[in-house]
Amino acid sequence: MARRGRRTRGAAPEVSREVNYRHLRNPFPVMNLVSEDEVQAVHAAALGILAEDGIKVLLPEARQMYRQGGARVRGEMVHIGPEMVAEALRTAPRSFPLRAGARDRDVVMELGALTFQPGAGCPHATDLTRGRRAGSARDYRELVQITQAFDVLHLIPPLVEAQDVPPALRHYEFMRSQLALSDKVPFIYSRGAGQVAESFEMLRQFRGLSEAEFAAEARVYTIINTNSPRQLDVPMARGVIDFARAGQVSVITPFTLMGAMAPITPSGAVTLSHAEALAAITLGQLARPGAPMMYGTFTSNVDMKSGAPAFGTPEHFKANLLAGQLARLIGLPWRSATGSAANLSDVQAAHETQFGLWGCLMAGATMVVHAAGWLEGGLSISYEKMITDLEVLQMVAELCAATPADTAREAVAEVAPGGHFFAAAHTMARYQTEFYPSFSWDLSNHGTWSERGAVDTTHRATAIWQEVLTRPGPQV
Repeated sequence: MARRGRRTRGAAPEVSREVNYRHLRNPFPVMNLVSEDEVQAVHAAALGILAEDGIKVLLPEARQMYRQGGARVRGEMVHIGPEMVAEALRTAPRSFPLRAGARDRDVVMELGALTFQPGAGCPHATDLTRGRRAGSARDYRELVQITQAFDVLHLIPPLVEAQDVPPALRHYEFMRSQLALSDKVPFIYSRGAGQVAESFEMLRQFRGLSEAEFAAEARVYTIINTNSPRQLDVPMARGVIDFARAGQVSVITPFTLMGAMAPITPSGAVTLSHAEALAAITLGQLARPGAPMMYGTFTSNVDMKSGAPAFGTPEHFKANLLAGQLARLIGLPWRSATGSAANLSDVQAAHETQFGLWGCLMAGATMVVHAAGWLEGGLSISYEKMITDLEVLQMVAELCAATPADTAREAVAEVAPGGHFFAAAHTMARYQTEFYPSFSWDLSNHGTWSERGAVDTTHRATAIWQEVLTRPGPQV
């Protein structure tokens, strides 16, 4: 996305500031929560859970696949030995491309890569103009358009549930909107083999792909959530199998909240999450060795006074760090998440999301989910928060770019002691393109800001998303 510099009277034509937010690498050194011996102990404990305690698998076909792979199956309980897990981790690819609708939108999923997507799975949408409401097909289309407009968002998630569309038909609306309004990587819910197959077919026909071409490369992804603690239900197990057999991406993501469906300590919760993720990854590799899969975690804590989920907490940060160590131990690309439990787009929401974001960055996450717009622990997605969070994501993207050393020796020599650098040749050659130009913040002084109407950032964000929706583009 090009950013324009300012032009003053008599100045040369403005210069475009070229940036590339489409292909990011995480420039930050990863942070460890525990020692190498301790992370090995967490991995060993997770293997012990799978072998000794087992995981409940509700899909008979999945249990049969585990049994054929060497697991011990007793009723609905499946006990998976360490050797089965090791074989699954051996065949799961460490790196794979995920093809978008346009080649320059393709992303590579591997450790070190960095991708963002906005908030997902919300039953409600909210904005300052229309208020909080049940999500609709219109909301979904608008949020896809906003996601498409910003290069720093790389994948289209299920932003909001279109509750005005019957559940049996909702996947058609989701696919139609994604394919018609965006050329980024699309998403398909794992809500039964029929809906998955129909969504695959829509994607193949829209992109003009044969079945062989579709199966040869990953072109779509799904999120697989285990039912913590230690349960893999029918639609999720079915989704792992169907996506693996089709050569498409399953992002295995146990949702473990400390003190609720997981042990109350970060390390205990992540140990359980790790065991559940390994179980689902093993199932996918049994379905098709070499199937592209991502290790994932979404581990935070609850408020022990109310039981409500909390995000952007120190415990959330710690859990991400430990999950990153485990991802590096097994070598798979991995998904993490930020988020907010705030009820509106306020300073609490901003701090929670950004603190959670830095946990993902310091942990080395490949895919950062819920990076823009998420409120109420996922019950709502805010249009204004989408915009204000995108400002932060673009600033992070700026940090990902290599910055060559420039000592500016000639500028120092040019400016006399006590002078200024505004008119220095070094400044004049770079002033239009050197700094990141904020698109939602107001950097003017208080007097100028007041004269312009004293508009706060949230209301500026309203104007921005409304303008984005007026831009020409494909319609459905």
